[in-house]
Amino acid sequence: MGCDVSRPQRITVLGATGSIGLSTLDVVARHPDRYQVFALSGYSRIDELLALCERHRPAFAVVPSAEAAERLRAGLAAAGSTTEVLEGEAGLCQVAAAAEVDAVMAAIVGAAGLRPTLAAVEAGKKVLLANKEALVMSGALFMDAVRRSGAVLLPIDSEHNAIFQCMPGDYARGLSAVGVRRILLTASGGPFRETPVDALLDVTPEQACAHPNWSMGRKISVDSASMMNKGLELIEACWLFDAAPAKVEVVVHPQSVIHSLVDYVDGSVLAQLGNPDMRTPIANALAWPERIDSGVAPLDLFAIARLDFQSPDEQRFPCLRLARQAAEAGNSAPAVLNAANEVAVEAFLGRRIRFPEIASMIEQVLGQEPVVPLPSLDAVFAADQRARELSREWLRRHGR
Repeated sequence: MGCDVSRPQRITVLGATGSIGLSTLDVVARHPDRYQVFALSGYSRIDELLALCERHRPAFAVVPSAEAAERLRAGLAAAGSTTEVLEGEAGLCQVAAAAEVDAVMAAIVGAAGLRPTLAAVEAGKKVLLANKEALVMSGALFMDAVRRSGAVLLPIDSEHNAIFQCMPGDYARGLSAVGVRRILLTASGGPFRETPVDALLDVTPEQACAHPNWSMGRKISVDSASMMNKGLELIEACWLFDAAPAKVEVVVHPQSVIHSLVDYVDGSVLAQLGNPDMRTPIANALAWPERIDSGVAPLDLFAIARLDFQSPDEQRFPCLRLARQAAEAGNSAPAVLNAANEVAVEAFLGRRIRFPEIASMIEQVLGQEPVVPLPSLDAVFAADQRARELSREWLRRHGR
């Protein structure tokens, strides 16, 4: 599926005011002959969404509530904009599945992004997947929908996009069939890679959000600091590339220059390198199978000078161990893991729990909730809700 340059591709950006959404709009703006913004969504940054609507002139903008919609409509009217404002999950699903849309950037963080992302898939769109939770929560259902609808699914996480670039074109036949021995998923190690385990008790949300290499939102930054982000990516990689958890190995690579690698049975290891800038995977997916300028500076290997690799320390990062266990258990376990993590991270950012208690809460919730099949989207959300209730119960029990 290449770019039809007879007209610009119409793009819906779900999560436009976040870091991925803004990077997407930066790439799109560099190629006005190729891309046109059809719809934007935002959550709490209504003034920022208004500014984006004024610049990109989408047909639709989606916000979460009637109050936010009223505020955005007033701003758009004052600016003389014709952008129509929609509300809630129904609005998100509408702009994701609209007949006019060619591609959807799915960049809403967390479980909230699942239904609109799935709506884009079921409508057969080109889906640029930055919302890893969609696959973590509903992997089997999600991938079945991709196959059934004929949607084109392109990964945006820098690691999964790197793997995608290093895989043979027919990798859907299975890893062993295409000669892949294992997938090497790189991790920066985050801000606490060398922090003594005892010192993690006292780290602050500000320290956890200060990633050494990447600029990300607060939730994803905390996930990176705990390495839960890498655990969720491990689960996502299993679904994207039809790989058993044992075939995905995490490698700590502090420079964040090699974004992931694929190890072949003949001894070859292919790696994708680049500066740590999300515009590279975004541009790769937008233009696939072509290549376009992303605005990212060329990689200067002489300035980097060295590339280091370490094994992940699961004593320091128990979330990685918990995620691998959830991947191996399958069924409802990843959805429970994700929901418990979202509640735990919110509590940490609100200074209600300490950093190591993120893993403690998740482990206890996983131990309490039985692993069951998830035959429907309703079952997925039921498992998600049960895990959130158990997580909130953990907070109450610990006086938080």
